[in-house]
Order: sequence, then structure tokens, then C-alpha cells
Amino acid sequence: MSEQIQERVILVGVETEVNYQYFEESMLELKNLTKTAKGEVVFSLSQKRPQIDRKTVIGKGKIVELQQLVEMHDAQLVIFNHELTPRQSQIIGDELGIAVIDRVQLILDIFAMRARSKEGKLQVELAQLEYLLPRLMGQGKMLSRLGGGIGTRGPGETKLETDRRHIRNKVTIIKRELKEVEAHRSRTRQNRQDNEVFQIGLIGYTNAGKSTILNVLTQAQTFEEDQLFATLDPLTKKWRLPEGLEVTLTDTVGFIQDLPTQLINAFQSTLEESKGMDLLLHVVDASSENRQQHEETVTKLMDELDLSQIPVLTIYNKSDKIANPLQFVPTLFPSVLVSAKTTRGKEQLNQAIKLKIMEILQPYTLELGPEEGKLLNQLQRETLLLSSEFNEEEQTYFLKGFAFPQSIAIRRMGKSE
Repeated sequence: MSEQIQERVILVGVETEVNYQYFEESMLELKNLTKTAKGEVVFSLSQKRPQIDRKTVIGKGKIVELQQLVEMHDAQLVIFNHELTPRQSQIIGDELGIAVIDRVQLILDIFAMRARSKEGKLQVELAQLEYLLPRLMGQGKMLSRLGGGIGTRGPGETKLETDRRHIRNKVTIIKRELKEVEAHRSRTRQNRQDNEVFQIGLIGYTNAGKSTILNVLTQAQTFEEDQLFATLDPLTKKWRLPEGLEVTLTDTVGFIQDLPTQLINAFQSTLEESKGMDLLLHVVDASSENRQQHEETVTKLMDELDLSQIPVLTIYNKSDKIANPLQFVPTLFPSVLVSAKTTRGKEQLNQAIKLKIMEILQPYTLELGPEEGKLLNQLQRETLLLSSEFNEEEQTYFLKGFAFPQSIAIRRMGKSE
């Protein structure tokens, strides 16, 4: 895609009795999302009212003010910080005479920019089409812009007719293709479980530093930038703990406040990846002013996605950006406070994850003869082997470690505690 000229954007938000506690943060987040989508915010219009106006969200008077602001700032796009109904979208668009999108469309647009894998692209296209379907009436102006700016990019932009049947057919085809990709992912996941590989998943609010932690631990060169939704496609990498145990680390898409339902539905198979994990690392930006709000958003989504039964270790990241780390008070437990990019941070991560793995696995002790070196190597890779002492008198290795109760390595020997 050729580099596009930045669109001049006006943001609109209404502070209500429902959202007043996190309204400011939400508007700042909308600004960052717009920046990520390569838009230039020229004005932010905020309004306080008990609830949003059913027709125009902001009411007649504010619509007139918004029209004047559009002309004054030569704006090309207005983004509302609320999900607009098809009717609201049409009324506001007709009044302003320029393109109007909402937070959901903006997030979908960023996902379209970020998708790299076949599955990621299909999932975004599905979400875009399902979002577009009820909004076709009166969307002539909007559809004529397809491919022309924020809210219109991505796999869903190609030759879209205003024909519902065409879109429904396309949705059916994408769902079929996704089922095939999902089946392949499921087989891969099952293979990892059958081979008893300990699986760790990284979850957290967007931009908390999940990709940084994946890179630090595995030397994986994932896209790592101070942007919202820098990672979209789930990436699984092998990681060997200092003790020798080989595990897998999977990075997932970042959560966000009011994550669009369309995205949760479309990315269901990707999020399914987290359900098979043995341990979840919940990465939190410890330096964020809205840390607690971020934690609550992720915890709520974990409940909705049926992940709350999986053991969790909270990693408070970016300790280097806190004025006084010694005064930091965690709100989630168990947890560890680190700066992932430092050597000490990596050591702290290793230690905290190791202790959590020890809680999940079961302890074992084992004696091996000197001729069983191959088995010893296998135990180092497949179990968390904490000590291996050689007794000269008895000519045996005395091992202590932690493993899955049904661990292949130990079961194969018929020697378990």
C-alpha cells in the first residue's frame, strides 16, 4: 500500500453518567488510535450530558458547532468515541457532508493495517464485512471512499458492491476458509499438548510490552513499537529456561477498553490459542496512570473468554519509567515488577516464571545410572530439572525436578514419585 497523506481528523466524545470515570483516558486512547492509523487530530470536541442523544449522539446544537469546526479546520474525517448505529452514522454524515466513522471502525482499520498472516487478514475482513452489512443503506458516500483513507482500508476494501447478498456470500466463504485454518491451528496445538510441551501465553492491554518480553526471552524479532496493536497475529516461539526446560511462548493481540464485539467474535480462533495454555503471563504497563483500569479491562475479558481458570503471573513491566519503583504497590498477585529490556529484568522474569512453573508441575526425584545419559538430556529438555548430583560411591545420578504428572520422560522409565 502506498504511503497515504495524513487525513485531518476531528474527534468527538460525550462524557456521560456511565463513562465519566474513564472518559479522559478513553479520549486520549482515541487520539493515539487515530495517530496509529496515520491520522492527524486537528481538534477534539467533548461534551457532558447524562446520556448520548439517540439521533446524533451530541444533539442539534453541537452538530452545528461540529459543522463549523469541520470548515474551520478543513477536516476530512470525524471519528466518534462511541459505536454509532447505522441510523446515527447516516444522519451525522448527511449533516456534516464528510466521512464519519466510530471507534469500532477505527480499530478495525488498524487491525487491517497490522494483519500479516492469512488467518489474520481473513479475520479482519470478516469483522469489517459484518460491521458494514447493516450500514449499507445510505452509505453511498462512504463506500465511494473505499481504499481512500481511515476506516476503509484492509482486505475488506476490494470491489465492495453495495449488494448485501454479495457481502453475505463473501462472509460465508471467509468463515469456511477460517474453519480450515482453525482446524490446522487446532492440530498444531494438540501436537504440542500430546508432546507435553509446557505452554505459556502472553496477554495484556495493548502496548503493555508483551512483544518486548517475547523478544527478550526468545530473541524472536517480532514487531516491537510504541504503538497500539503493534502485534496482531499470534506468534508462538520456543523458549529454553536457564535450567534447560523447553517451553513455548505465544504472543497474542492486545486487549483494549471497549474491544469491539465484532473483533472478539472474528478473532475467536486466535483467542482460543490462549485456552490451551498452562500459564498466562498478564503483562501490565506499571507506569501507566490508568493501570488499574487496564487491569480491570483485561481481567473482565479473560472472564468472558473463559480463561480465568488458567494460572496467571502478572508482570508489571516498564519499572524504569516509574519515579520510585520501591514505592510501587501491585494490585494483582502473584506478580513481579521488572524492566524487561534490562539484564536484571530478564533474570527476574526467568526466576518468577520458574517459581510459577514449579507450582503448576509436580515434584519428582529420580536415580539414573551413568549409562543413562541420553535419558538425562531428555529430562533436562522436558522437565524442570533443578538439581543433578552424581554419587561416586553408588555410581548414580540423583535428580530432583518438576514435571507434568503424566510426563513422557518419567512414564517411559516407569520411575515416578
